[in-house]
Amino acid sequence: MKQRFWRIFRLLALLAAVIAAIAVALVNEGDPTLHINMLVATALGVFFTVLLGTALMTLVFLSAESGHDDRAGQSHQENDDR
Repeated sequence: MKQRFWRIFRLLALLAAVIAAIAVALVNEGDPTLHINMLVATALGVFFTVLLGTALMTLVFLSAESGHDDRAGQSHQENDDR
């Protein structure tokens, strides 16, 4: 399961880098007098936000696929039946 996550995570890191590059290009196109600090902040902010969001969603999907969520739901059903 860890190997599968890291394989997906590498692809998501590449996707986040592409999205960050697009965001920097759009910000730079809007106002060419921006300082380099603003472009670096934009790149890092977009990159880590996209990476965090996609990594968390990947963990949710892998957890649901592994069956751990089913076992947790069954224990709550047993408690409700009593």
